[in-house]
Amino acid sequence: MKATELTFQQVERAIRKIAQKFPSKEESTIITDIHIKISQDSGELLAVDDDENEITRCVVDEWIENNDETFFENATIVLRKTLKKLHEMVDAMSIMKPFSFVLEDDDYENIAELYYADDDTVIIGGDLMNNLDKDLNSFLENLLKE
Repeated sequence: MKATELTFQQVERAIRKIAQKFPSKEESTIITDIHIKISQDSGELLAVDDDENEITRCVVDEWIENNDETFFENATIVLRKTLKKLHEMVDAMSIMKPFSFVLEDDDYENIAELYYADDDTVIIGGDLMNNLDKDLNSFLENLLKE
């Protein structure tokens, strides 16, 4: 399933609404993560804070009753691309760093880390500790050669 332009527009509108709730001019809040829950049945995208207080919600038309086996993988791609596009706005949100956007399903199961921001680091997609063992082993090997 290839996402349509309308899907990207609807997701972008939802991300912009999240950012509007945390204007950059305000003092940072204590919230640490934004949890995005999506539903294959209703097509609903719901953003909540750590205490499960609703930030915003919308319906993504293309996601309604989408039973595709790769639904969450495709939705993850759309969300990551949108967050990457809007990264300056998202990174300026008045949320205490580090913070992240996390994708979850209807049952609150973590599906993917979408966006991670710290003072000097932004990671869009992927696992924060991906290939850490490999990198550390390579570093140690190079260090021992010297």
